[in-house]
Amino acid sequence: MKKIASFTIDHLRLQRGIFVSRRDTTPSGDALTTFDIRLTEPNRQPAADPRALHSIEHLAATYLRNDPEWKDKIVYWGPMGCCTGSYLILQGHLEPLDILELMRDMFDFIARFDGPIPGATARDCGNYTFNDLEAAKALAATFRDEILASPSYANLNYPDEGNTPG
Repeated sequence: MKKIASFTIDHLRLQRGIFVSRRDTTPSGDALTTFDIRLTEPNRQPAADPRALHSIEHLAATYLRNDPEWKDKIVYWGPMGCCTGSYLILQGHLEPLDILELMRDMFDFIARFDGPIPGATARDCGNYTFNDLEAAKALAATFRDEILASPSYANLNYPDEGNTPG
């Protein structure tokens, strides 16, 4: 079986940041860009607490689907199984710099959030008690301050090895 593109990225050199994971075109011709929003350095920093990622998922999805400029382009936001980040799928042929301000604003929203987590009720969520807002806020603030405030080339581009999104 052919190895999928995301398993060809050198995770030993991958930094935290915003990366184009893949590009797709739907049968109707719509362009989709999948972003890898990497919150921790794989295999070198501890993975994010799954409860924090779950809280980030609720807050990020709510923020993105309410953003006046971007809400109609949002397809999906969800955590990675390895707990080192999340995926964001947007309509359009986009680059990390195109969404940098959106990510800064969103992670600032998460870092400063106060109140009940949107959708974190038994009626609205399949595992509503599986949240950690304080850990989510801390992770969001660290990513905002250490990466998004002034990203380097390595925070916006996968490690060079000929790995290019499809």
